[in-house]
Amino acid sequence: MSRIVVIGAGGFIGGAIATTLESQGAGVLRLGRRDVDLLAPDAADRLAGLLRDGDRVVAASAMAPVKSPAMLADNLVMVRAMVEALGRRCLTHVLNISSDAVYADGPLPLSEASPAAPTSLHGAMHLARELAFATLPCPLAHLRPTLVYGAADPHNGYGPNRFRRLAEKGEAITLFGEGEERRDHVLVDDVAELAARMGRGGFTGVLNAAPGTVWSFRQIAEMMGVAVHGSPRAGAMPHGGYRPFEPAATLAAFPDFRYTPLPEGLKKCQNSTC
Repeated sequence: MSRIVVIGAGGFIGGAIATTLESQGAGVLRLGRRDVDLLAPDAADRLAGLLRDGDRVVAASAMAPVKSPAMLADNLVMVRAMVEALGRRCLTHVLNISSDAVYADGPLPLSEASPAAPTSLHGAMHLARELAFATLPCPLAHLRPTLVYGAADPHNGYGPNRFRRLAEKGEAITLFGEGEERRDHVLVDDVAELAARMGRGGFTGVLNAAPGTVWSFRQIAEMMGVAVHGSPRAGAMPHGGYRPFEPAATLAAFPDFRYTPLPEGLKKCQNSTC
């Protein structure tokens, strides 16, 4: 098995992928910002110098979530450096960690065949990454996770990650509106396992990382065992309040893979094992 280089191994998802690969006996080179600053003028040269012909690469480095045009521009600088560097080596396989944000909001449920028509800067960034990586002359795959949760999440975004941390401090959870919007959530361990299988096995094409089970934010909050309150909603519900997925393609690619049910995943995070 060729070496697997994880670009962005210092991050939440990239670190989980590197750890999973190492636990499976793969030879992994972890690259983080201290190794290569992808915004630096010499980033492509520095990254290319760390790569070898025959490597497998997982590209998980990004500035996310993208909330401004400036962040979008920085991400394009980063992907340019990665693509330029990767293009200088004869690679065995490249896996790009993308996002379900590339999809339009319908038709539902969403699948790998759904239109890629992002409505956010974050989605536009990930679609641009996919198009940029597609210029590489090597086997390529994209993994598109939906909302990712896990104990080490650095963003504290609205949903399981923030709710769990509030509950650990015994604080009440305040919902947007009544928390009625329904979304899918995926445990970072599951994303890492799928990425490891795709990278090691040379899978090409697109796969989503989404269990296919939607939960309302109120349902999730009420699992935490603390007081839950609604609040006036400032704007429309994102994605119309409903964004389900059809997981058949992922399960067909890896028939023995099973997603972690949300209640079980939350318990793992409370025990800090994810």
